[in-house]
Amino acid sequence: MEFKHKSVLLNECIEGLKIKLNGIYVDGTLGGAGHSKEILKRLSNNGLLIGIDRDEDALQAAQENLKEFQNVKFIKDNHDNIKQILHDIGIEKVDGILLDLGVSSYQLDEKNRGFSYLGENELDMRMDKSQSLTAKEIINLYDEEKLANIIYEYGEERFSRQIAKNICEMRKHKEIQTTKELVDIIENSIPKSKQNDGHPAKRTFQAIRIEVNNEIKPLYNTIIDSINCLKPQGRLCVITFHSLEDRAVKNAMLEAKGKCTCPSDLPYCVCGAKTLGKIITRKPIVASENEQKENSRSKSAKLRIFEKI
Repeated sequence: MEFKHKSVLLNECIEGLKIKLNGIYVDGTLGGAGHSKEILKRLSNNGLLIGIDRDEDALQAAQENLKEFQNVKFIKDNHDNIKQILHDIGIEKVDGILLDLGVSSYQLDEKNRGFSYLGENELDMRMDKSQSLTAKEIINLYDEEKLANIIYEYGEERFSRQIAKNICEMRKHKEIQTTKELVDIIENSIPKSKQNDGHPAKRTFQAIRIEVNNEIKPLYNTIIDSINCLKPQGRLCVITFHSLEDRAVKNAMLEAKGKCTCPSDLPYCVCGAKTLGKIITRKPIVASENEQKENSRSKSAKLRIFEKI
């Protein structure tokens, strides 16, 4: 398929990684390989890029997009398993890791995957099609309270209770099978006067997708594991699109940085505070006005960078 979307915060990520000619880099969220292509352009033949994605279709698209490069290793797995992945291929430490979290532009383009609230497709939303849990199962089997909590917590949707109630009412009569059926329920659950902040189904679809793919719970540990997989001066760049993601990344980086409790007038640390490195971005980097105009997906994007010492 033709790849239509631009990679978010592309230049900022490439700059943040401080790419070394012969370095080893990991793109833990390969997607359509927009970021990876730019990393590979800056590597010599002695450098290596490890591209990880749990989506078989995305991996195939990435292989096509990167076919001019020889120094790429493609791995079907979840970036949450980064330590094990690197161990299995005999690599101890790397020079840089990029994580572009959330749904990829490639997946949104593939309408039949059910990630998009546009059109009428099966309720799926699995990033890894070999897993059993789908959006259809969540929508039809989770109880009302659990549904409402997910939509509120992961989607920050203030009409979550009404949406969950209407989903449960509808499924008493028939199984909810398509994205359009779910969109209709959501639109009828939110007062028309409150439907002026983007598509009314956007937040609920995001919440269901996060639940299907377990995107938040392992994230804190994934960031710590990634930092531990870096060589000295190695960089971790993480793009988030959701406040819960961003909070987990920020907290993990703060933990990895450690906190010295010595009085400020002491010339060196005596409290024994352990640190894995430093946070490069005091505040997260956001997309420029131009990028936000050209690529709506970049509007909520935040980039945080950590350097191993």
